[in-house]
Amino acid sequence: MEPVPGKRRFGLAAVAALIAFTAACERPADAGVNGDASGGGAGERAAVAPLSVSAPAHGATKVPIITAVTLAVREVSNVSISVTGPSGRVVPGGYHPATRVWRPVSSLAWGTAYAVSASGRTSAGRTVSTASSFTTMRRPAKLARVSSQLGDNAAVGVGMPLVVRFSHPVPAAKRDDVQRRMFVTAKPAQVGAWRWVSGTEVRYRTKRYWKSKTSITFGVRTRGLYVGNGRYGDNDLSVKIKTGPGIVMTISNKTKHMTVKRNGKVLRRIPVSLGKPKTPSSSGTMLIMQKLKKTRFNTIDELGPDEGYDIEVHYAQRITWGGEFLHAAPWSVAAQGKRNVSHGCVNMSTKNARWLFGITTIGDPVTTTGTEVKLRLGNGWTDWNIPWKQWTKGSALPVKV
Repeated sequence: MEPVPGKRRFGLAAVAALIAFTAACERPADAGVNGDASGGGAGERAAVAPLSVSAPAHGATKVPIITAVTLAVREVSNVSISVTGPSGRVVPGGYHPATRVWRPVSSLAWGTAYAVSASGRTSAGRTVSTASSFTTMRRPAKLARVSSQLGDNAAVGVGMPLVVRFSHPVPAAKRDDVQRRMFVTAKPAQVGAWRWVSGTEVRYRTKRYWKSKTSITFGVRTRGLYVGNGRYGDNDLSVKIKTGPGIVMTISNKTKHMTVKRNGKVLRRIPVSLGKPKTPSSSGTMLIMQKLKKTRFNTIDELGPDEGYDIEVHYAQRITWGGEFLHAAPWSVAAQGKRNVSHGCVNMSTKNARWLFGITTIGDPVTTTGTEVKLRLGNGWTDWNIPWKQWTKGSALPVKV
């Protein structure tokens, strides 16, 4: 039976239309952003492009200024990447082939457009390239600043903790993110850990005292980091310091003497008078926090006219916030080495106090034993009174030794 002519014509037209549609879908397109410069359709390029920018997405806005640029690399070597800002200024940064990530040396600028270009060579020796762009977020209204009590090139004692403070509290849920961007580099290297004292303060100390003449660089890179409570980091911090010659002082209430060592070697044993039973000195490890060649002690308002005094004091070195000092006390020389007569301070002769003042540094440790009261945590820089195992529990991240 012969086919119906009308139906035959309809079948041929459908086939022709299908062929035309398929040809249109396979028509080559020009190479564009985030694609292989050799050409291919957009869908094809996304699937087989040997080199492309996977993050941030091309044209992305409100990108955090701490962003890194991630490449998708398929059998491409000798990859180079450049990130430029306004006026074509190249942003300093580094590319890590193992992770395929480029990171800026410091945070990017707020509200700024950046262009990314990358290139490499395929296994066949063909040069491929890609390009992308993104814009960072505007500067937020709510920011948190970071600071430290230590200044660049400071000389510190071997007991000195590293202290970082935030202008606004960092919630517990965000402390691990912040701590990942905190750093300590010591030469020679030593075991240490961060401990969060509160939401606004985190401190670092070593397992044992710093070694003498250690070069230390510490800080935090929080500029642009979301730190919680709607706030972002406003600045980065980097501080360089160096420890001194390893001065360590120990005071025995039993013998009424202070032993002063430098790098483990005894320099001098000094007769002292500690706090009398009514106003005892604290037992524990303290640090020198302040050095005053001359000052005035006035305790009349605090202790009353019978116990209080108003007197000029020389070579005073503060070791607690509560008012305990190492200082010259020529009025108690007869008692030094024999009995306690002070109001909690460590009395010594003017000659010995002057000598000690001349060799010590802020952060040198002073350990007193055998008195009637224990040093209260927080009454000075009391970090060394916390056992190491307990100290590490204050870290927001697992402590790596």
